[in-house]
Amino acid sequence: MTNDGLMARWEAMLRIRRAEEAVAGMVESGEARCPCHLYIGQEAVAVGVCAALQGEDTVWGGHRSHGHYLAKGGSLEAMFAEILGRESGCSSGRGGSMHLVSEENGILGTVPIVGATVPLAVGAAMAYKMRGERHVAVSFFGDGTIEEGSVHESLNLAALYRLPVIFICENNLYASHMHWRERRVWDNFDRAGVFHGISCERADGNDVSAVSEAAGRAVGRARTGDGPSWIECRTFRWRGHVGASFDLDVGVKRRGELSEWLNRDPVARVERELAVRGVADLGERSAAIDREVAEALERARRGATPAGSRVLEAVYAEARCAH
Repeated sequence: MTNDGLMARWEAMLRIRRAEEAVAGMVESGEARCPCHLYIGQEAVAVGVCAALQGEDTVWGGHRSHGHYLAKGGSLEAMFAEILGRESGCSSGRGGSMHLVSEENGILGTVPIVGATVPLAVGAAMAYKMRGERHVAVSFFGDGTIEEGSVHESLNLAALYRLPVIFICENNLYASHMHWRERRVWDNFDRAGVFHGISCERADGNDVSAVSEAAGRAVGRARTGDGPSWIECRTFRWRGHVGASFDLDVGVKRRGELSEWLNRDPVARVERELAVRGVADLGERSAAIDREVAEALERARRGATPAGSRVLEAVYAEARCAH
């Protein structure tokens, strides 16, 4: 990877990190009232995958999707405004942290229901194939999603029709507070698509270059009609399942893995690589990203709150008279 390419990925990861830290602060202070599932520690997955995509490709995220939204080009201000319940939010302040939309960037809506992103991405890929388009759909989901029946139905359909879809399993070892060893016999997350005839591989989810390379191969297969791919990205979330805590998962004391994974920080990893390559001090660019995040948050805070009288708008489809 060129220095410019690596720098762009570092900037994208750092932007997500700083935005997430700002959200964590709002959660702790009570300013953010909606549940927020933080992506800190997993930034290399979203950035590495989205770097291999084009503008019209779509990504389908779940409850922990701030990183996917930002990596694909979503607006910082619109995301903050949505979390704060402002009309200027990307879902008009109605969806909160888990319902992010940026249609112009290929984000048609994140869905908090476990496993729901998989059939949605497969449906999008089916549409692309039927219309003769060369777009690619990407589904991001956690390791617990593999235990949903709809996921395997979707994998089979995607393989049968050789659809241009990529399945990204962000394996952070836990489904809520339950370690995978409490739920499964084998550590075979990287083989989940083999039964269905899908190309599978495992990438180091804390190495943005490795993720980019794996995603590039998968995108190439999808665009040339070679069908779907499954990539397990092994990583770790630094905060709890929901909220800003480092030491608790939904009220349960966390195990001791965090210290090990802090040493595998995906952002610091790229900083070290850039230093080895002789790239100039990153402090100025880091400060610029800090300002970008802070200014976006302040603009979001100034947004208007939706009027209570509008609470039922966009809840039900309105019948339209043919004449």
